[in-house]
Amino acid sequence: MIHTLAITKDLILKKDLPLEKLNDTNIEWFWVDFDCPTPKEAELLDTYFHFHKLAIEDCLYDLQRAKLDYYEGYSFFVLHSLNEKTLSPEEVDIFMGEKSIVSFHSTHLDEFDEVWQKINTTESAWSQGNIYICYHILDEIVDHYFPAVYNLENLIDGIGDSLTRNSMDKVFEIRSNLLKLRRIINQMKDLIYRVLNSTHLEEIKNNRVYFVDVYDHLLRLSEILESSQGITSEIRDSFVSLNSHKMNTIMMILTVISSIFIPLTFIVGIYGMNFDYMPELHWRYGYFFIIIIMFLIGISMSWWFKRKGWLNLK
Repeated sequence: MIHTLAITKDLILKKDLPLEKLNDTNIEWFWVDFDCPTPKEAELLDTYFHFHKLAIEDCLYDLQRAKLDYYEGYSFFVLHSLNEKTLSPEEVDIFMGEKSIVSFHSTHLDEFDEVWQKINTTESAWSQGNIYICYHILDEIVDHYFPAVYNLENLIDGIGDSLTRNSMDKVFEIRSNLLKLRRIINQMKDLIYRVLNSTHLEEIKNNRVYFVDVYDHLLRLSEILESSQGITSEIRDSFVSLNSHKMNTIMMILTVISSIFIPLTFIVGIYGMNFDYMPELHWRYGYFFIIIIMFLIGISMSWWFKRKGWLNLK
């Protein structure tokens, strides 16, 4: 579906004009939005607008990284919207000319619905030209990053001090999602930085404050992601340390038990030998005497280990 919007020289908004009427002398600037276009509609990028074939290929094939290219008469932006369910990027392509802006996205995006609504309710901004559309598209795309980032931050806070195997599985899943978001946000941040420092985009220079605001939002998101990744790393290290402590405690207990039974096993081994002539072998009270000796050895060794603090498991 193709949506059109035009602002006349008298600052009157006209919607859904045919493409042929967008070049009327009374039109100050216009916006054409390709929303989930059919193959036939997508051909208009070439047959009507005559955009460069490389830029058209970027629109139609594969997911491109966020970037900015310059062509004669217009600039080409590749932006990344966020699929909030899968946290995967959705490509948004923008062709921005002096008096026009053409957007292209293969999936329907709520961000564009919000931009359309803002345009209809903000008459005072119509005089700012197509740069106003470009700014709000960027702003809405970046604003839709925040819920996903805050949701992951809340999930990290919800893990708390309960470090179990299940909670660690959640931590690794969160880290994976953080990496997805970090890749998208960093690419967008690099793009906006390039836009702000470009010598080709005079319109953006005159409205720099708006794009600096978008860049500040991306910096904020980047800081939250770095902080969240740091917290997940600390949780992971704490889990490893806790498991190591538990393993050391278990090994200590087993070592203490083994140490107690070593002399007892030694005594049992001696009296288990099948020699005929052994001292105390035929003594009437020998069995009870040896049992008492073994019991006293076990008690004394346990007392000694406890005095040394080896049985303190805290």
